[in-house]
Amino acid sequence: MPQGNSATDSGLPFTLQDLKNAIPDYCFQPSAGRSIAYFLRDVGLVVALYVAAYTLDAWWFYPIFWFLQGTLFWALFVVGHDCGHGSFSKLGWLNNLVGHLAHTPILVPYHGWRISHRTHHANTGNIDTDESWYPLSETQYRTLPAAQKFVRFYAALFAYPLYLFLRSPGRQGSHFLPSSPLFRPSERRGVMISTLCCAAMVALLLGLGVQFGLGFVVKFYLMPYLVFVVWLDLVTLLHHTTPELPWYRNEDWNFLKGAVSTIDHDYGLFNDIHHNIGTHVAHHIFLGIPHYHLKTATEAIKPVMGSYYHKSTESIWTSFWRAFWECRYVPDQGVKVYYQPDTQQRA
Repeated sequence: MPQGNSATDSGLPFTLQDLKNAIPDYCFQPSAGRSIAYFLRDVGLVVALYVAAYTLDAWWFYPIFWFLQGTLFWALFVVGHDCGHGSFSKLGWLNNLVGHLAHTPILVPYHGWRISHRTHHANTGNIDTDESWYPLSETQYRTLPAAQKFVRFYAALFAYPLYLFLRSPGRQGSHFLPSSPLFRPSERRGVMISTLCCAAMVALLLGLGVQFGLGFVVKFYLMPYLVFVVWLDLVTLLHHTTPELPWYRNEDWNFLKGAVSTIDHDYGLFNDIHHNIGTHVAHHIFLGIPHYHLKTATEAIKPVMGSYYHKSTESIWTSFWRAFWECRYVPDQGVKVYYQPDTQQRA
């Protein structure tokens, strides 16, 4: 049961029950048919783009194809994201099946990711135990090896594959290894299945490379894959990295405070393509809401949350620029802390 279920416990002027009561009941009910329709739409668009690129085989079209296909890879990831939360359907076997179908082609180990992502949701906003995009203390930041600092801050938009293999500084264990400390013994079989699925995808790509050449794989897979990685890193970073929102250490953290310490973003025409992933606050409070009900849920909780609801009014790239320069570390001391810039670096 999440902590912070009363206003007194959470330190907030509302409770989880207050927020739940504000949301229409139907928002908590996934429709397998509707979810499958979104998945098939994405798959159909991916296939159509491959057909168009292969048929045209024109230099001017490939950059357009890379961007559009990488964007659709990201949409597929979000479908698998719903599967991992059980908000795709009420059927566990269907969630796992579609989760693998959505994630394997983009080399994400479904069960390995699902389990670590569960840890992220259970510990959002907790400096000590959060799983992804958690801040470093100033001491950690100052002593971070140069290679790790480069990846975390200067290559952040390409870091996801490394995270899957190595996780983040201070957090050990690969998403691909069943023996990783990320997983309980009872979860290792599922992790192995997902890893084998990704291995089969790699074998397929190697086979395509042997048959058609390395350029074929780069042109039709690697470039869209890199666009997908940029989308994933950009979106997940922005939802948890802003100087205005607090982070908590263990003794002052609870589930509800952490869940509301996230921020929504408007991705314009990509909102629907990305299955409303920008409605991140409502998703963190109630992760079982399907993506197609998140806009309704968000509008319902905003009056209850008041000033505790946060949505960026900046452009995506302005938000990223501020996150890059102003969110380097948090103070070593304090139970409620905020990101600080590296004034020594900018001096």
